[in-house]
Amino acid sequence: MIRWSVVSLSITHRNIRQQLAALQRSGFRSKFRLKTVDRTYIAQKGMDTIADHARQFVDTRVADAFPKNDGRQTPMRGHPVFIAQHATATCCRKCMQKWHGIKKGRALNETERTFVRDLIMAWIERQLNDAFS
Repeated sequence: MIRWSVVSLSITHRNIRQQLAALQRSGFRSKFRLKTVDRTYIAQKGMDTIADHARQFVDTRVADAFPKNDGRQTPMRGHPVFIAQHATATCCRKCMQKWHGIKKGRALNETERTFVRDLIMAWIERQLNDAFS
């Protein structure tokens, strides 16, 4: 169940489910998984803190029109949100344009920021739930 932010009218939970399903069909994107260390970190910090980290990372790493080091700004490990960003193609503006139609060269608006954060958190929640099913 998605609870971390209010989803705008133009971005629905259905959109998020559809995007996650499409990403899961990608050989590259579908290989990303949360490791035990990531799950432990989430359990220690709590989902609200992880959602806050997602907000911070989106705002500081990919929301600008021309992010610093675009294409290389998101590490491949070190934080559950980084893993989720690669799994959800929200790691750089090129991937966001290819997968989500969010054009490069302009800052993300609040609706797009919310969508990206909710997509990241939905992927993380799905990973956590899959571990127990």
